[in-house]
Amino acid sequence: QVLLVESGGGWVQAGGSLSLSCAASGSTSRINVMGWYRQAPGKQREFVARINNSGSTNYADSLRGRFTISRDNAKNLLLLQMNSLKPEDTAVYYCNAWDSHEYWGQGTQVTVSS
Repeated sequence: QVLLVESGGGWVQAGGSLSLSCAASGSTSRINVMGWYRQAPGKQREFVARINNSGSTNYADSLRGRFTISRDNAKNLLLLQMNSLKPEDTAVYYCNAWDSHEYWGQGTQVTVSS
């Protein structure tokens, strides 16, 4: 079992930056891939970025270049650096992890004002 807890959300003006963290605990040694998803009001949850144990990353095409995912395996932390934020980035951001099961955090709210 894996527990994921996100932090770092908040309010920022358009053009600003935020950094999100996800702390993983439990059976973390079995995690293969970790990632971020987001869900805006009235919309489906969508993929943001993922990183595997080798450090290989994938990004949603629309976010590549503004968002950077990284992972501190020693501290069991997943990070998301978000730059040049836009109002359309407003959403609840969720941490995700896979071993033989899928795990989700509770989410953290990011609000970008114009």
